[in-house]
Parts: sequence; structure tokens; C-alpha cells
Amino acid sequence: MEKVRGFEVAKGFEDKNINLPVRKTKYSAGYDIEAAEDTIIPAFKRGMKPTLIKTGIKAYMADDEVLILANRSSNPGKKGLILANSIGVIDKDYYGNPDNDGHIMFAFYNIKDEDVEIKKGDCIGQAIFQKYLTVDNDIAQGERTGGFGSTNK
Repeated sequence: MEKVRGFEVAKGFEDKNINLPVRKTKYSAGYDIEAAEDTIIPAFKRGMKPTLIKTGIKAYMADDEVLILANRSSNPGKKGLILANSIGVIDKDYYGNPDNDGHIMFAFYNIKDEDVEIKKGDCIGQAIFQKYLTVDNDIAQGERTGGFGSTNK
């Protein structure tokens, strides 16, 4: 079978019992993604960096596709968790990069007054594969050389 799009366990997580994302209903757009390990997300303080939640997975896709990471609708109200970047964008060339093998992570801020504990296996977000378009005069020739946050490096 030809690989078109999907999820795999990222290097370093092969023996961590990682569950690959699944859709829970036949009309769900998003694949539910779980945390790969227990993590504490501290209550927000001015100037702090977001907490990265490891998933232990990576994603492969077609040349004209992107994987969008979205927060769970219940996270802000129930847990006080918001995505630091509103959405995550996983490009095709993030897969297998030399820095982190394309390991997907969610960047969260906790807007509650108390720390939030995420347990391994908790659903933390969802991922949606989408097609994207380019303009007529697109000349992008660059190649990714790193992992998380490396596009302009």
C-alpha cells in the first residue's frame, strides 16, 4: 500500500506505548491526539514561555497538504489551556527532519490560577489534514534543515 498521509511513532518513542491519532466518529474532521507523557502546565505568569506537550508522533502527507493542530474545544473552559500560537502548522517537510524526526508538540499556556496536570494518554488536541494552494508566481526553493520553529533558520 502506498503511503499518502498518516501518523507514525517518532524516533525515541518506540517503546513508550504511543497511541496513533484516531477520529472518534465518522464525520469528525480531526484526529484526536494524546499526550506522550505526564506534564505539568504551570499557571501563567507574565514573560513565561509556553509549555510544550510531547505527543510522540509524526505525520507524513502529500506535497500539497498541511496538518493543522487545533485545541480541544473543552480545553480553555475546563482546563484553562490555550494554544500559544492559536493553531499549529505542520508542513510536509517537518516529517523526518534531522533535529527531532518531525515530532509533533502542542504549545500551551495555562490561564488558570493553578497548575494543570496532563497525564500520558490524555487527549490534548486534534489534527486536521488539509490541501493548500500556492500563487502563480510562487518561487519557494528552500529546504528545511531543522525541527520545531526552524522554518526561517
